[in-house]
Amino acid sequence: MIENFDVAYEGTILKADHFVGRDSNRILYVHGAGQSSRHGHRILRGALQQRGVGSVCFDCIGHGETGGALAQSSVGSRTRQAAAVAHTRELPQPMAVFGSSMGAYNAIRLTQQFQVDALVLIVPGVYTPSAYEVPFGPDFSAIIRRERSWDDTDAWDILSRFEGRLMVIAAEHDAVIPLEIPQRLVAAATRAQSKTLHVVEGAAHNYLWALLETQPDRFDAAIDLVESTVAEGSRSRTYKGAADAPHRV
Repeated sequence: MIENFDVAYEGTILKADHFVGRDSNRILYVHGAGQSSRHGHRILRGALQQRGVGSVCFDCIGHGETGGALAQSSVGSRTRQAAAVAHTRELPQPMAVFGSSMGAYNAIRLTQQFQVDALVLIVPGVYTPSAYEVPFGPDFSAIIRRERSWDDTDAWDILSRFEGRLMVIAAEHDAVIPLEIPQRLVAAATRAQSKTLHVVEGAAHNYLWALLETQPDRFDAAIDLVESTVAEGSRSRTYKGAADAPHRV
């Protein structure tokens, strides 16, 4: 069952849905930038729902059914939109937070506001703090297009205080996010209960779950890892630093 619902946020109505799970409904999922919307993440969310794991996702301002102008939003606004959805839906804490691409940085930021015991970051982007409140548009683009603009991100520091279970999923042929970013995110989480870097061989930034879906064994293995991260992490593979070999499928 999928329940659609609306969330009022600063004069805008955020369009959202809940993939209702049998016994776990505490996932908040934040999509990425560009042409992304909540509907682009149905493969993963649907697979989890079939296992009884529910999730809530919404279209950020400027995306999908929410619509509106991107210039009305920013990375910081996206974090606040996600928090508004979590509060409106009364998601139980500790929550599990998923973030894809830009949404991964929002997910990291949400660990500062909520009790989060499971964090799943998919082809994760991170950003310099100086870009956080800049409205999307030419000024924002100018900041993030600087060489290694992400190098001074506060994501490393925030994750150094995270004590839950972390899973980072990277695409082998990601032309948007260099592998150094997922590696450094895992390395930064020195206090995490468990942490996994999962590199999907043959995948690209926008072609990861769709690729795995064509290969059932690999798909099921990836979903197993995600599910165990959300549950108790008992089957997660733990890496103590960026020098450790990532788990590849």
